[in-house]
Amino acid sequence: MSDKKYTLTPEQAEEIGRELDAIRERVIADLGERDASYIRNVIKAQRTLEVGGRALLFGGIFPPFWLAGTAMLAISKILDNMEIGHNVMHGQYDWMADPAISSKAFEWDTACPADQWRHSHNYMHHTYTNIVDMDRDIGYGVLRMSEDQKWSPYYLGNPIYAFLLMVLFQYGVALHEMETERIRAGEISLADKKEVLRGIWAKTKKQTLKDYVAFPLLAGPFAPLVFAGNLTANLTRNVWAFMIIFCGHFPDGTQEFSLEDTENETRGMWYFRQLLGSANLTGSKLFHLLSGNLSFQIEHHLFPDIPAHRLAEISVEVREICERYGLPYNSGPLHQQFGSVVRKIVRLAFPWGGGDKDSEPADKAPQPAPAHEAERELALIN
Repeated sequence: MSDKKYTLTPEQAEEIGRELDAIRERVIADLGERDASYIRNVIKAQRTLEVGGRALLFGGIFPPFWLAGTAMLAISKILDNMEIGHNVMHGQYDWMADPAISSKAFEWDTACPADQWRHSHNYMHHTYTNIVDMDRDIGYGVLRMSEDQKWSPYYLGNPIYAFLLMVLFQYGVALHEMETERIRAGEISLADKKEVLRGIWAKTKKQTLKDYVAFPLLAGPFAPLVFAGNLTANLTRNVWAFMIIFCGHFPDGTQEFSLEDTENETRGMWYFRQLLGSANLTGSKLFHLLSGNLSFQIEHHLFPDIPAHRLAEISVEVREICERYGLPYNSGPLHQQFGSVVRKIVRLAFPWGGGDKDSEPADKAPQPAPAHEAERELALIN
């Protein structure tokens, strides 16, 4: 874990802001048939994999069929969640004016209601990225993932909670909008989240009936095999999504911030916070596709509305900017980044693992946040 403090002068922050804005504007102006063909081809591949996988599971009495069907279904769910759902709901393809992939209408194959995710992720996470007590992606309300989160005996279960969150990740994401940490602290009651809970229950019930009742019943005597295939596909998707997302936010070298750190944040300093709080993963083109291109988490945090398949080419310029200004560009293979995430989860389970910090962290550079909500919305959209 690095103790290095990174700072920018106001002039440097303004210049970085101009350079990154220019990259975004250039890519947005270039969007066209290449990008439309890409997302349509991914959707076609996802649907083909899902139909083929479910069909093979009906013949699951033959082990090769079951294995192939389960693998195809798992990949289809990964593509639906990460390269299609996540990116479509960010508005990356709204310029196409296609109702099927509208950010405001799209619904994905997971337990979290899309409308709740659009608030908790698109707005809360991407506006307050890595700000402790504001960004609920820091620990998902159950984990201690920052030294700036005050330790309590509850966090001795950090590794257990992390494992459960990993295997049940779609439900952890679904509960995001419940603000469970505020309920535990007595700040709000369960009754205050009645409408949120109703939405979660409706979506979870629909997903459960589809994967664990309807499709198994269609298989007749082979229902247990289809049930097991669906369960394994969902588990695979959950574990994969957890690993990719946590590796983009919490490996060694990423930083967290307090709300006080981010007062009067300029556009350039907002970019600066995204750079310091994010990490990338190296890998093949297939790896990047299956990660939803969140393997370029740095670039995604900088430009959440740019089609994610464009982030690889943008990353070359972003890395060069970081090098020029002496800023870190955190990137590494999956095993390395995830290994450091696991070590952090275990270390922060203990009071001596990160310190019971009641004061300002010494290794954080002041990072202002937009002064009012209109500017925060603008920071997210632009």
